[in-house]
Amino acid sequence: MPHPQDKNKTLLKQEAIVTVQGAPLASYMEDLLTKRISFNAGMGRQAVEWVIKLDMEMKDLANTAVKSTDELLSQTRRQIDDITIKTKRGMDDLQHAAKKSLDEIHTLTAPPSPQSMPKL
Repeated sequence: MPHPQDKNKTLLKQEAIVTVQGAPLASYMEDLLTKRISFNAGMGRQAVEWVIKLDMEMKDLANTAVKSTDELLSQTRRQIDDITIKTKRGMDDLQHAAKKSLDEIHTLTAPPSPQSMPKL
């Protein structure tokens, strides 16, 4: 049942009525059974709290894994973008150098123009 003051909590109640009749030491038997029931109820509470704690730890672990994965993906994307930019710059520089070299070769191998030839 929900806790009357805190809606984030649940009240767990256990009730037992122990009556021993017709046995010698009836009150001793009742007391022994009551203590055992109380002990078992406490163990049940510990088990429930352990499961809740374990569930919280698993959620925290899952959240940490998600954050780590997100960070890894972000870093990978940034590095890929950086490599792409550097590669593009390198290719542009290479293309420019190749064009310049081809232009120089073309200038050196082109036949002289008639105006540049001396007149005899």
